[in-house]
Amino acid sequence: MFRDTDIGGSDGQFPPTQRTLLVLAGSDDPAQRRAAWDRLIAAYWKPVYKYLRLRCGCDNEQAKDLTQAFFARALEKDDLQRYEAGRAAFRTFLRACLDNFWRTQRTAAQRLKRGGGLLRQDFEQAERELTATPGHDDPEALFEQEWRRSLWEVGLQRLRDELRDAGAEAVLAVFEACDLADPNQRPTYAELAARFEIPETQVTNHLARARRRLRALLLGHLRELTGSPEEFADEAARLLGTAR
Repeated sequence: MFRDTDIGGSDGQFPPTQRTLLVLAGSDDPAQRRAAWDRLIAAYWKPVYKYLRLRCGCDNEQAKDLTQAFFARALEKDDLQRYEAGRAAFRTFLRACLDNFWRTQRTAAQRLKRGGGLLRQDFEQAERELTATPGHDDPEALFEQEWRRSLWEVGLQRLRDELRDAGAEAVLAVFEACDLADPNQRPTYAELAARFEIPETQVTNHLARARRRLRALLLGHLRELTGSPEEFADEAARLLGTAR
């Protein structure tokens, strides 16, 4: 996604250990439990939806309903508590749960109605992305791809919110103009300096600040979604090119 595979440059420190969302999702504290589920859903709803569309052959409306039902059932039945970190990556476990859920739903007539459910997501945007995506022969590979895309989307939104809250709109504007531009049309630092009427050194500083913070946000979110330090290190290497 970005020109630099080691976003953040020499700042290669992993974020400090924190309680994983997989633990908090089973908390006895309703507030902690719901907050953890909200963040898990933000990371996985789109991969689940697209997987149901392509792997299971669901139409648009059916995939919306089943995505809702899948997360509602997982929350109700505490399905995440069956996860064993040493056996597989969490996303692999989640996809296996989804496969099992789909097998049971094929013969079930009951459908969870949308509107008051867990999800308040933009299914229409997900459908547009799916339509624009070339045909996939491997839905499991698509699930992996969409999981990573969702991580980036969550990380970018958190970065935008933080920078705006801090009054650092200029940092955000330079970052978006550079790192989110079409790779074939990405401006030089000199062009960015001229566009925003700032010194080129300030362009460098803005980009370094945004990239460093985005990297920390991505790694922090990834740590929440993994079940062990080993899984986290492996996923960080896949996501950011971070050395294990």
